[in-house]
Amino acid sequence: MKVIITGATGMVGGIVLNHCLASDKISKVVSISRKSVQITHSKLEEILHKDFSNFKGIEQSFENAGAAYFCLGVYTGAVSDDLFKKITFNFVASFADILKKKSPKATFCLLSGSGADQTEKSRVSFARYKGMAENYLIKKEFGALYLFRPGYIYPVEKRKSPNLMYSISRSLYPVLKLMGKKYSIKSTELGEAIFKAGIEGANKTILENQDILATL
Repeated sequence: MKVIITGATGMVGGIVLNHCLASDKISKVVSISRKSVQITHSKLEEILHKDFSNFKGIEQSFENAGAAYFCLGVYTGAVSDDLFKKITFNFVASFADILKKKSPKATFCLLSGSGADQTEKSRVSFARYKGMAENYLIKKEFGALYLFRPGYIYPVEKRKSPNLMYSISRSLYPVLKLMGKKYSIKSTELGEAIFKAGIEGANKTILENQDILATL
């Protein structure tokens, strides 16, 4: 199987990429990103692409894909609201359009987020834009679609927190874990679950935090 991944330089996307490269079920991995993943592998075709609102010139890379993993994203507050919407919704829509054209029966896995609002009425930008992206993908009618809505993602590999809220959440992780499976997940657990859904499928389209953990 050939798979496509975006966001492979990120925390979760990098884990998905490593699973793909190690899998005997995958013959080719196309990574589309703005910067290099810094990995050399016989299965890996790396495409450095700047504009995720336009895939002109690399359309052929979307042909004959069995699955696509969209793990590209940006943290709330890291950019302006206009750019946040562009990354969270418009980039997903543009990617979905070309994938549907070139590989209409592919499985699509989206790293969404807890609280994604498919009514698109939430006052919270993250929830509203994630809901918009989910709705757009549902209408595309891919071969299969899996929308992952994790709670707090605990980074197994220590890294610099993107903002104060993530620093606080990291310190509170032991408490969140004790509260049950609805609220937190390890980065390694999420990456493995997303990978598995693209290859093996899952029993529902929308996977909340506890559903994601149940697939492992």
